[in-house]
Amino acid sequence: MRLLASQVADATGGRLAGPDVEIDGASFDSRSTRPGELFVPIVAERDGHDYIDAAVAAGAVAYLTTEEPAVDGTSIEVLDTAEALMMLAAWARTLLDIPVVGVTGSVGKTSTKDLTAAALGATHRVTANERSFNNEQGLPVTILGTPDDAEVLVVEMGMRGFGEIARLCRTARPTIGVVTAVAASHTERVGGIEGVAMAKRELVETLPDDGTAVLNADDERVAAMRSSVAGSVVTYGRAGDVRLAEVTLDDLARPRISFETPWGAGEVQLSVSGAHMAANAAAAVAVAGVVTGGIDGALAALAEATVSGMRMQLDRTASGAVVVNDAYNANPDSMRAALDALAAIRATRRVAVLGLMAELDDPAAGHRRVMADAIERGIDVVAVGTDLYGVAPVDDPIAALGPLGEGDAVLVKASRAAGLERWATQLLGA
Repeated sequence: MRLLASQVADATGGRLAGPDVEIDGASFDSRSTRPGELFVPIVAERDGHDYIDAAVAAGAVAYLTTEEPAVDGTSIEVLDTAEALMMLAAWARTLLDIPVVGVTGSVGKTSTKDLTAAALGATHRVTANERSFNNEQGLPVTILGTPDDAEVLVVEMGMRGFGEIARLCRTARPTIGVVTAVAASHTERVGGIEGVAMAKRELVETLPDDGTAVLNADDERVAAMRSSVAGSVVTYGRAGDVRLAEVTLDDLARPRISFETPWGAGEVQLSVSGAHMAANAAAAVAVAGVVTGGIDGALAALAEATVSGMRMQLDRTASGAVVVNDAYNANPDSMRAALDALAAIRATRRVAVLGLMAELDDPAAGHRRVMADAIERGIDVVAVGTDLYGVAPVDDPIAALGPLGEGDAVLVKASRAAGLERWATQLLGA
């Protein structure tokens, strides 16, 4: 999205210093800043103002600041850079006359965002969040990075407490809202799973009268959000408007799905693993039906679609073992889905390398539940960094696994803070 620095100043109430340059997109990380962008220094654990020099050197043509400009070029002085970023994105959103799809949920939101973008991409020019740019920095940067010729915008919305999704919605103003699931994620911050439902409901509560909510019919808390929708509702799932008529898995747990929908029936073989991906694909099909009035192009695109890294990312070691890197995040429900996928992979030995699940209101019970799920599925558990699973944690899971070869399948999963992806990388390099 191309803007003038003077427009940025007007939208944020800031003071422009320097030439009125043209800006194309925004960045809050100097390491990934691209030529032509606006750099937004966020003050958090580190002060982003310390990296303005680096961002300008990388090609930023202007920057926000709360201080007297200390770097040559174009700057916009504002009271709060993070707040200014949201204000700017909210103003930029008024320039977009296109469908905006908001996606949230305790599990599956990033994969659903990815699959939705792929499904819509068969017929439209689509922009979507990179990776999990789903917070008060990532979402506005996504809006500001929308190309001038974009026809649909897909934005993921995360939350860690009440009011956060509502605030993101005031900026993004979604016309279609997808809710994937309500599960025990961030329960520590919202008082349990009913609090999670309240926080996720904020997305559908903000949809306009001519908007559409796309709801998971198989999750009773999500299905109940129908009563909060002013506009239309399309459901998906085993009993939804977009119905999963049949789901079968191949040897790598990749689902083949038969759909029945208001726009016709069809079938697709996904290239990503996990039975739970069928529901994510159904949400994508539902959105495609709402936007385009058909599903054929969406199904063809979904057959080739991939999802963001560290989400059921399946690779093989040189010795032939299957490694599933699902280490981006975890809660008891997403753990169960990943364990189901591991159990469905053809193997003679299945091991889950598991780390801490963060921000649970009852951590002990949550981890015990996952251990019981693993035992029920005949999966061995190697714990890293926590004893909450009821087994002694190890310092070196690769040594604990021993030699791997054909017939072995290993899942690596934990909350993001545990950093278990490094072990998945080492397993593949072993």
